[in-house]
Amino acid sequence: MAGVSERTLRHYDRIGLLRPAAVDGATGYRWYGVAELTRLERIRGLQRLGLPLRRIADLLDAPEHQVRDALAETVEELRREIATRSAALAAAREHLAAAPPILPQETTVGPRHLRVRHFLVEHPGELACARPSVLLTWLEGRPTEGFAAAVETARGGERLTLPARRVVRVVVPPGRGVVRAGHDLFDWLHRRPVRISGPTLEEHLVDGDGAMATVLEVPVSFGHVLSSS
Repeated sequence: MAGVSERTLRHYDRIGLLRPAAVDGATGYRWYGVAELTRLERIRGLQRLGLPLRRIADLLDAPEHQVRDALAETVEELRREIATRSAALAAAREHLAAAPPILPQETTVGPRHLRVRHFLVEHPGELACARPSVLLTWLEGRPTEGFAAAVETARGGERLTLPARRVVRVVVPPGRGVVRAGHDLFDWLHRRPVRISGPTLEEHLVDGDGAMATVLEVPVSFGHVLSSS
């Protein structure tokens, strides 16, 4: 049949979508008549409209209103897929244009209960020598002056609960400066319609082999543009 390979026709036969009118028992040659051609054109037409073969099998002999309902569902699925791919395309283009060395990920995390000791940082360099397992900083961008911070402590300190929240997370590999990664993350956030809604969490992780990495999590809410100051 014109425009359709033998392999495709055999596949349609195998899944019960399009049977030949007859098959030569000796040679295996397949004959297709007008009815089969009409059915094939309907299959191809529904494929061009975005319907998968498994759905087409249910609709070939269905009344027109069922076909229209299926097409309406397909349109919505395609719209969602286009929106998702458009967002991915925009993110990839921005990454290529700005060439940020980090790849932030948006996710939701559950509540976390800590005991912390609060203090004031006059300069970020003060934190260079201290590597607490968990550090909290109350910042909305690159620090230009002193800022509040807290470290997790095993005993004493104050109780602090971080609620379930939406965060932007970056995993900083060994050899990559945490301060620089934090600056890059804040720059990335300032280009998006989000608002920082709590303290940044910096957590230092060590696995059983001694390999280390740092996780930065910035809680955000959407719909508000960050100040660039």
